Amino acid sequence: MPTFVHSPLLWGLLLVGVPVLIHLINMLRHRRVEWAAMEFLLQSQRKNRTWILLKQLLLLATRMAVIALIVAMVAKPRLPDRFGRIFGGIKTHHIVLLDDSYSMSQRWADRSALGEAKAVVQRIGVEVSRPSQPQAFTLLRFSQAGQLQHGTYPDVLKEPVDQAFPERLEALLEDMEVSQTAAEPIDALQAIDQLLGDAGDERRIVYLVTDFRQRQWDDPTELREQLLRLSDATAELHLVNCAGPSKENLAVASIQAVEGIHAAGVPLLMDVAVRNAGSEPARDVSVLLEEDGRARPAVKIDDIPPGETVEQRFLVRFATAGEHQVVCRLESDAVALDNVRYQTLNLPSDVPVLLVDGSPEARDARFLSIALAPGGSVQTGISPRIETLRFLTRQPLAKFQSIVLMNIERLDRSAVEALEEYVDAGGGLAMFVGEASSAAVVNSLFYRDGEGFFPAPLAGPSELLIDRLNPAPDVQVGDHFMFRVFGGDRNSFLNTVTIQRYFAVADDWRPAADSSTRVIARLRNADPLAIERRFGRGRVISVLTTLAPVWNNWARNPSFVVAMQDMQAYLASGGNRGSEHRVGVPLELLLDAKAYLPQVRFVKPPEAATPAVVLDAVAGPDGLLRAELTETDANGIYEARLSHSDGEAEVRRFAVNVDPLEGDLNHLDGQTLATRLEGIPYQYTQAAGFQFSLGESQQSNLWKTFLYILVFLLIGEQILALSASYHPPRRAGAGHFSAQ
Repeated sequence: MPTFVHSPLLWGLLLVGVPVLIHLINMLRHRRVEWAAMEFLLQSQRKNRTWILLKQLLLLATRMAVIALIVAMVAKPRLPDRFGRIFGGIKTHHIVLLDDSYSMSQRWADRSALGEAKAVVQRIGVEVSRPSQPQAFTLLRFSQAGQLQHGTYPDVLKEPVDQAFPERLEALLEDMEVSQTAAEPIDALQAIDQLLGDAGDERRIVYLVTDFRQRQWDDPTELREQLLRLSDATAELHLVNCAGPSKENLAVASIQAVEGIHAAGVPLLMDVAVRNAGSEPARDVSVLLEEDGRARPAVKIDDIPPGETVEQRFLVRFATAGEHQVVCRLESDAVALDNVRYQTLNLPSDVPVLLVDGSPEARDARFLSIALAPGGSVQTGISPRIETLRFLTRQPLAKFQSIVLMNIERLDRSAVEALEEYVDAGGGLAMFVGEASSAAVVNSLFYRDGEGFFPAPLAGPSELLIDRLNPAPDVQVGDHFMFRVFGGDRNSFLNTVTIQRYFAVADDWRPAADSSTRVIARLRNADPLAIERRFGRGRVISVLTTLAPVWNNWARNPSFVVAMQDMQAYLASGGNRGSEHRVGVPLELLLDAKAYLPQVRFVKPPEAATPAVVLDAVAGPDGLLRAELTETDANGIYEARLSHSDGEAEVRRFAVNVDPLEGDLNHLDGQTLATRLEGIPYQYTQAAGFQFSLGESQQSNLWKTFLYILVFLLIGEQILALSASYHPPRRAGAGHFSAQ
């Protein structure tokens, strides 16, 4: 039996009676008129009555058929396959896009989202193997769609379906597991054209089998465009929701070292962030810790509100220099993959700091050197090195974690350029003014109308006058890392610091609201004392008084040691807080072509269960060797084993983690999804209730066939109308009169 896409429109078939009604109305308008000459015509009519009546009935039937056909075309008729062959049936291609992102590992009771999805795909495979009409099948996982450019292929691509197909599909699905990626449906939808091209003569049915997570579908602009494009290309869309009822899930969102001195033997603070993606608060959350594979006491988070991320700080200490690993784990919940996170730290034996003093006796530098490395049993991890101004242009600066300039009168332009290049590349720089400093030199050489590294223009030296009416301390600090110990009421030592002389900034200077420049310490009179700014990828701190106790007594105050060590920790830790890489994103390694051999051996973590990969790095135009590992499909610690040109071996480690946002299990229901995809024709089903039948779904669209029939009927109607009506022949000269 035929079916119709818009069956309510079939009420329009009542219009078929309109031609009959018009005919009857016309019959009622006839009047009988007696006329003797008519008898001859009536006799002629009786001889041809049957033929005339037949033509009139055919004309009436044709007009009724035209109306019925127009209504049927608007309602979009379809016939089952056995009739579809006769009326233009074509090969049907079933395209299944299967979500295997790690949110599909969600478990509830004895079920999982991926298990529900695999059952749906199996039902489709069984049904498409039944009809005799040609069927093709493609199965593409979301994680594969994002790797097509790296040579990945779908599990099934345009495979003809036969009676044995369900068995082959079942074996394939049985071994299928979720990936550790956060693969998105947009990649899979876009891959249809890349893999299959235009539909041509084949008919396509696209099945999107996913969990419809809120973060992907709440504002699906790109998804709408892709689905609408498929619909316009006459593809049928089936959306199958595999999400489970539970939405509660915790994830380790990040692990990061706190800014500080990162060196062997020095205590190191780290922050672990845990995200609660559920709708209920999580309490007494234990985070298990590992340092280089050794378990250590867990840290506990008392409360994590729903939808929030809470950080907890913990302390680690690594006695030796080199690369170290930190792992944080949560107890098992609905999704296991986001319960673990890895981090690597490359710790040097010490942090080298360059101290450059403008005075020959290096007075300021000696004070700072003692504060940074007191010696004895105190281990700060800082290794200060005092040098003269000439060192800035004669030696490479990149090996120093930070540089401090003190009491500088003037620098060569080459030294200024070296410093700017150093900071722009990510280095940390501090500058203390002094008796030898000049506002004109600072403004013209270091500030340069905001183009240089110095954060503000100077007006000149100024006295901080004693104000007996204002008992406030001379130094006022905020919440900057350099003064973190002295914030609030804990600044008893800083309160005893006195400032007699300083450099004032220009009267009209104010840091722009959208700039990185900010005042981090002020004097009692509200003038700036310390200013910070970003320069390129680096940090610059300028202190507008002497470091040595000449214009102040700070270097003789206990707060000085703490502030200077924290300043170095802040400047030196800009690029060494640990780095993370995402699962599925290639690992790129850049090597100096002169220092390393091109062969690189990548060793994957045990979780990957795949062998090591040996690659030959390719030299680029910049003189660097590039090696890229594309197979980062598992979280864990990856190793790149390198060989130096002199034969020395080196190992670099990378922490690869899952995207924590993929663990957000909030999903859209059918009604909400309908509002997001309004105007797009599709069928939506929950996986548990998915029932697929080709008898209902796979039918031939007869719209074009009906169009051809309609054109034929309209032409026939015109011919019959012409034949059934009376048209007297035209005589020559008719309608013209001549005058005699």
